Amino acid sequence: MRANVINEIMSTERHYIKHLKDICEGYLRQCRKRVDMFNDDQLKVIFGNIEDIYRFQMGFVRDLEKQYNTEDPHLSEIGPCFLEHQDGFWIYSEYCNNHLDACMELSKLMRDGRYQHFFEACRLLQQMIDIAIDGFLLTPVQKICKYPLQLAELLKYTAQEHSDYRYVAAALAVMRNVTQQINERKRRLENIDKIAQWQASVLDWEGDDILDRSSELIYTGELSWIYQPYGRSQQRVFFLFDHQLVLCKKDLIRRDILYYKGRIDMDRYEVRDAIDGRDDDFNVSVKNAFKLCNKDSEEIHIFLAKKPEEKIRWLRAFHEERKMVQEDEKIGFEISEYQKRQAAMTVRKVTKQKGVNRCTPPSYPPPQDPLSAGQYEVTEDMAQGEVFEFSQSKRGQAPFWQNFSRLAPFKK
Repeated sequence: MRANVINEIMSTERHYIKHLKDICEGYLRQCRKRVDMFNDDQLKVIFGNIEDIYRFQMGFVRDLEKQYNTEDPHLSEIGPCFLEHQDGFWIYSEYCNNHLDACMELSKLMRDGRYQHFFEACRLLQQMIDIAIDGFLLTPVQKICKYPLQLAELLKYTAQEHSDYRYVAAALAVMRNVTQQINERKRRLENIDKIAQWQASVLDWEGDDILDRSSELIYTGELSWIYQPYGRSQQRVFFLFDHQLVLCKKDLIRRDILYYKGRIDMDRYEVRDAIDGRDDDFNVSVKNAFKLCNKDSEEIHIFLAKKPEEKIRWLRAFHEERKMVQEDEKIGFEISEYQKRQAAMTVRKVTKQKGVNRCTPPSYPPPQDPLSAGQYEVTEDMAQGEVFEFSQSKRGQAPFWQNFSRLAPFKK
């Protein structure tokens, strides 16, 4: 049985390399020759970083072949190959995040018969199997999600005393983590339209758009805020995104209307706890407080929560924000200009149809630890088409802000 699983892994890798070659040489290379039909931006959207994936996979398969024991496949030790190349698999994140945009762009082009004939001619010229181009472009998405299934099957038929056992177990954990993170990034990109719509609902907005730097609302709530040198306490609604904290003020009469009052660049600040009692920096008595201190100057903001548990949730949310930023930097996650334009178009469409509605901050689910994370479980009978659907959410049962679905303007 172990030999059968090993042979299946090797066979699928060889076929996958052929698919990638067909996409790069059969489609992308031919598209670049037709400057009358495609521009660089279109090709970037349709094909993403497929060439990077092709180069990575060739190196991975080359090392895999070295570890493959042709005479006794069950003795092959392929676990170390996955561990050696684990950082390389993160390039799939960009491709998977871009895939929906690729399908939309391709769908628009296919309305023109010229493009249908062109892609079919490319397929015949490269002697590819009879699958449409969108089927070929789905292959990398399916492939990265299939690795945990294959490794789980391999581990099942690997005896604990086998020299490859601990490496396969470690490889399975690594690849599950990769697919979890890709799933999480995809979820975030699906929410950017709602973030853009929320921003459009806030009056007197100034400066850059939220999506220029951020892609996730981590936590929100009302706090008392004191900022040097003024020293006067003000009640504000705060929205913590990755990279920035946005300050808003409620309308005095219509409490469902928010006014933009500024933002704090979280990359330039560090969070510090504040002990209950007299604060030396502000010379005021504080309770349930914490501070944001500028790393490059003496600028300090102090925030006061109503309850100790609310303060704890904010401190954990700030920790989550820094963790998210570090993870994004590690894998190069960012929102493309194309995705920002699409979000802006959606906002304009919604505004034109319904007018600009004002929104209230959402009611919260029961207090939870924003750092708690459920474990994904990729089931063995998961259909290939369900490439991003895993059994549990990374953030447990009810993430903060709940996908913005509780905001009045976004109810359908």
